[in-house]
Amino acid sequence: MATTITPKVGADKFRQLAANLEKPASLFIEVAGMLESETEENFASQGRPDWIPLADSTKRSRLKRNNGSSLLQILQDRGILGASVAGDSGDDWAMISAGGAASDYALIQQVGGTIERAPYSTKTRLRTDAKGNLLRQPKDKRLAVFASDSHKRVRESWSEVGPYSVDIPARPYLPFYGSVEDATLQPQAEVKLIAIAIRFLEAPFA
Repeated sequence: MATTITPKVGADKFRQLAANLEKPASLFIEVAGMLESETEENFASQGRPDWIPLADSTKRSRLKRNNGSSLLQILQDRGILGASVAGDSGDDWAMISAGGAASDYALIQQVGGTIERAPYSTKTRLRTDAKGNLLRQPKDKRLAVFASDSHKRVRESWSEVGPYSVDIPARPYLPFYGSVEDATLQPQAEVKLIAIAIRFLEAPFA
């Protein structure tokens, strides 16, 4: 289920100004576009302020999975999260959303949190020769060779992985920060919100 977050700090001045407009729908269209632009800038800048860097283990995992080629940019390994960002608006509201079907993932990256992993069983398949001996990696004979589903000569074993937790630091990519209950609009977005409202208020007199 998607979570709705309404910044409590940073948008007060904008709300006061917008309340003076009789037909603010076009204003909120522009606000939605601005929120998208600020989000794109957050991705490009790797956070404003800077996000917590990737763990070394995450960097190694990405490089291994991508055969040594990876952008190593935070929250942009495959670009799925960034591509899911979308602004929307109505007669008296504007919003920015992310995650789509993966809204839980999008939320924990925004505000941080802990993922609890339940225990599970895992199967290991290692390649063997015709006599059943384990094949060894050419560069390190201490290491065996993993088998794919297509390999027929294999040795299989099961192991248990106990419960564990993963702490995810907050990396606010949407233009606000803080918890779900106490979010604050990003300063750059606050300045642009007020500028948009003032421009719409002054338009009839221009």
